[in-house]
Amino acid sequence: MPTFDVYAKEPDEPVWQVGATGAARFNWEYDDGRDRLLALYQKGKDKQWDGQRRIDWELEVDPYDPLGTPDEAMSLYGTRHWAKLTEKDKGDLRRHYASWQFSQFLHGEQGAMICAARIVESVPDLDAKFYSATQTMDEARHAEIYGRFLHEKIGLLYPINDNLQSLLGDTLRDSRWDMPYLGMQVLIEGLALAAFGMIRDTTDKPLPKQILAYVMQDEARHVAFGRMALRDYYRQLTDAELREREEFVIEGCYLMRDRLRGVEVLENFGIRRPRPRSTASSPSSSRCSANCCSAASSPASRTSACGANASSRPTSTWACWRWATPTSTC
Repeated sequence: MPTFDVYAKEPDEPVWQVGATGAARFNWEYDDGRDRLLALYQKGKDKQWDGQRRIDWELEVDPYDPLGTPDEAMSLYGTRHWAKLTEKDKGDLRRHYASWQFSQFLHGEQGAMICAARIVESVPDLDAKFYSATQTMDEARHAEIYGRFLHEKIGLLYPINDNLQSLLGDTLRDSRWDMPYLGMQVLIEGLALAAFGMIRDTTDKPLPKQILAYVMQDEARHVAFGRMALRDYYRQLTDAELREREEFVIEGCYLMRDRLRGVEVLENFGIRRPRPRSTASSPSSSRCSANCCSAASSPASRTSACGANASSRPTSTWACWRWATPTSTC
């Protein structure tokens, strides 16, 4: 079945074209490379796997409860809207939320595949080109798997989130070769790894747990690659050049925070986007929920991220996921 037949909302355009700039770089030195990067490249080759054979696609999935999400983890739980939902409505809501989450994973993986290919083209170092070539294959496999899960097991997809699309566009339009690293390997992949881990550790459904466990093995290498490849280069940059990249990271963090809100699902259920509250109007309070969420398993980390009131914030990943939605404040 064509994907456009199962979108909850049709994408604005069938193909998104991003104007890219920058040079394709060749390197004629073939016997030089950083040992740690070459070791990561070897691991990338050794760890290839086939999603068609490795994943047990015979496992059944209830499309109306794909992740086993408890009521209290739903963003509408405890609100006036939740009380109006029938049991069928709640099943539909679970289906839409799971579809929205995995659809963003799917679109992100396609973005990662394109960014990895862009790194192969533009990075000057051959060892980095080698590793990025293996990552391109990894991301293609992940997109294949998430696409199959959404088509066959849930039967519903969502278009790419505006904030994720914005960060991908900014990353790909920049002519500097290190920006796909920074935007994708550090920001998007880093957040994705945390999101995959949270769902893997909280779901009791075997198929999504299996998918995420295998994908995470690859993603951990990708994040390590981004940090490793940029470390030496960033030591050479001027203060002004570093500030430009810091600003890019800060803006990217805001975009990724807003990507997690899932307002598209709520709008499908007739709930309009909430107006920003005064308590969340400052950068520090806006960042608080995302920081607390990432640190939810550690009270000490929560206190560091969110201050003295951290004890009143969620202590479980399920509660944290709900708490970081638009219906809650920090």
